[in-house]
Amino acid sequence: MEQLRRGDRIAFSLVIERNQRSVYGYLRARLQQASDADDMMQEVFLRFYLSQARFDSTALIRPWLLGIARNLLREHVRDVKRRKEVAWTELCLELESVLPPDALWSDADDVIRYLPTCLEELGPSARQAIELHYRSQRKLADIGRELHRSEGAVKLLMHRARQALKDCLHLNSTRAGPRKGDQV
Repeated sequence: MEQLRRGDRIAFSLVIERNQRSVYGYLRARLQQASDADDMMQEVFLRFYLSQARFDSTALIRPWLLGIARNLLREHVRDVKRRKEVAWTELCLELESVLPPDALWSDADDVIRYLPTCLEELGPSARQAIELHYRSQRKLADIGRELHRSEGAVKLLMHRARQALKDCLHLNSTRAGPRKGDQV
């Protein structure tokens, strides 16, 4: 750390070399896009370099770097929510969170497996509204204009569509019964 504080580039290169796999692995496990993990990893080391004067030299470097990575992820989530982007995965998670506790879901893959079938069972307007909102990340007002409905009507349509998806997913899970290795 002393060499690093004196501006030694070799010392900084060693910090990166020894820790980049851990930082990248931490970020990659939490982000869908590898390119986002690459970008954030670079930002972690930049922030480390810029804030090295505050680093307690008795502490370990790797936990500090992972703390920076964790803070970057929190900022990323806040930014995404601020822009009101809703990923397709969030629909799956939202539906999963409202399923009854007795549903036979062994993991999130069940939601993803049955979701396309359940989407096909929705009426055309409901399916289009869900796809415009979750896949195209469109706002309710924009969807309303496209479907020639008020924003309130689209909100109600979306609510009913999510309820129909939830019911369909639950029905499919009970039809499938327990999978091999599940407790009965």
